[in-house]
Amino acid sequence: MKKIAAFIASGSGMGADAAKHLHSKGYEVAIMSSSGKGEKLAKDLGGLGFTGSNLLNKDIKSFIDKVYLEYGKVDILINSAGHGPKGDILQISDEEWVKGMEVYFLNVVRATRITTPIMQKQNNGSIINISTFAIFEPDSSFPTSGVFRSGLAAFTKIYSDKYAKNNIRMNNILPGFIDSLPAKEEFLKRIPLQRYGKVSEISAVVEMLASEGGSYITGQNIRVDGGITRSV
Repeated sequence: MKKIAAFIASGSGMGADAAKHLHSKGYEVAIMSSSGKGEKLAKDLGGLGFTGSNLLNKDIKSFIDKVYLEYGKVDILINSAGHGPKGDILQISDEEWVKGMEVYFLNVVRATRITTPIMQKQNNGSIINISTFAIFEPDSSFPTSGVFRSGLAAFTKIYSDKYAKNNIRMNNILPGFIDSLPAKEEFLKRIPLQRYGKVSEISAVVEMLASEGGSYITGQNIRVDGGITRSV
């Protein structure tokens, strides 16, 4: 029986490429995005598409309910995200900080809360969050992302410890600068491998964490950053 992978906020970029990659490996894919691109991509791949926001519990629940009704299970949940507020650290307003928390942290909490009961019934599941290299070395270029995805790392460890007994795993992928966005010289010169990463390189790690080959990996933050982070 094919595995079912549900992608949230994956209408373009790394999430979309990962959906196409898993489909090529025999997975059934369901994709939600706010733009409508995810719904179209899913239909092109013969899967289930849904247009909705990962900032709204009702949209996520409607999506996961449709996936479960269609396929009877959810083997893999992949949480991607849009872009949160940026700016000088003290010029970001309270409202923008709250928006950053919504975009980079609560998006995962919401989807996980809704999907976990299904995975508990299955006694199996893999949750994969596409995060950022900046959780270990905060970068002033991405302040709200670094702050709230650091919180996501803590959430991931607490969650993975609690639900390991149900054979549910959660891991974060920490991309560096990836070619889903135009390369900037100021960032390029910081990367030891001297190039932006490819979306296909992120997708390969998603596949590994979704597969039996990743079945003993949980609660981890996996750097895929060309060596840009210096901490060990």
